[in-house]
Amino acid sequence: MLTFAYEAKDASTGQKIKSTVEADNEQSAAKLIRDQGYTPLEIRLKQEGGTGIGKIFSRVKTKDKIIFSRQLATLINAGLPLVQGLRSVQEQTTNKTFQVIVNKIIADVESGTSFSASLAKHPDVFNQVYISLVAAGEASGTLDAALDRIALQQEKDAEIISKVRGAMVYPIIVIVVMLAVVTFMLVSVLPQVQNIYSGIAGAQLPLLTRVLLGISHLIINWWWLMAILGVGLGFATTKWARTLGGKRVIDKVKMRAPGFGTLFMKMYMARFARTATTLVASGVPLIQVLEITAKAIDNFYIDAALRGAIEKVKGGKSLSSAIEKDPNFLPLVPNMLRIGEQSGAIETMLAKTADYFEKEVDNEVKTISTIIEPFLMVLIGGMALLIVAAVLLPIYALVGKDIIH
Repeated sequence: MLTFAYEAKDASTGQKIKSTVEADNEQSAAKLIRDQGYTPLEIRLKQEGGTGIGKIFSRVKTKDKIIFSRQLATLINAGLPLVQGLRSVQEQTTNKTFQVIVNKIIADVESGTSFSASLAKHPDVFNQVYISLVAAGEASGTLDAALDRIALQQEKDAEIISKVRGAMVYPIIVIVVMLAVVTFMLVSVLPQVQNIYSGIAGAQLPLLTRVLLGISHLIINWWWLMAILGVGLGFATTKWARTLGGKRVIDKVKMRAPGFGTLFMKMYMARFARTATTLVASGVPLIQVLEITAKAIDNFYIDAALRGAIEKVKGGKSLSSAIEKDPNFLPLVPNMLRIGEQSGAIETMLAKTADYFEKEVDNEVKTISTIIEPFLMVLIGGMALLIVAAVLLPIYALVGKDIIH
């Protein structure tokens, strides 16, 4: 059920009424309003999602789009008309925001707009890859097959992103917990050591302890200022990361960072090959394939490289030659493309390339996880050693003085 906001007129009193009603579609909502004795003047779906945290939790997830694509493909393949298939999928969708969007798509399709053009009105949900594949499926009469390819492409892409995020989440959690423990020791334990020394004439704390005590006093007395600076820095960094200059720096770091650089490069190659495979299989022209793939990869340098390759292909070069010496592509990609071009099986070679790099991403994640665990153990051990030394060195100094006296 969807929620509609409406404005109606009471036929008996002539008074205007504003309220909401729940119905499956706008027609059903109008009937419910009339059944109440009102004449509907305006009916509209309530605003999609919300703002702030509400909008985050109501967003359309990749899983929702995969299920939507799979179900719609099955229904169309079974012979159901597109609108009827969309209504059936909408009824099974649990995400309220997605229900609203699908309802708008249904209304557009019923009014004569093509399915791909209806999807294009919601760019935050359906990207250019999705829209282009649907358009190709509509043109060739194979919309069900196109939707199946979309679902497969989304599943593969989501799987790769999940693995990369998984490799990064574990060390972040460990470091955050370690910092929390160190902060607790600095603000709770170290000041006690200073209190012991303050009552002893001529006693001087070791340098390490004094340095850590300085950090402790900074946290205790100026924590509010540090919190404000931290939030401000985070906000400024986020804004900077969205600028062209920030994106260029971040994308360069991703591709060149020790340990993680290889992982990201293989992820980009897998995404390029998988997206290109899906588009080529749907009959999308090569130039358009490259334009759409450039946006889908979401990396400034690979985007620029593909834009350059497009000009070379337009000039008569093969795609493999256009990207052969480009440092933004791993050597296997142009080599596999060349074989596909020579054998007339580009789609097959792209699919094999995608499979290879997806397995490589999996192996890379396992390698990073194996290496990072001992590194984190050493880091935690080093921090613990510093704290323990800062606490015990003053105590040993006091014991030494007592023995001498």
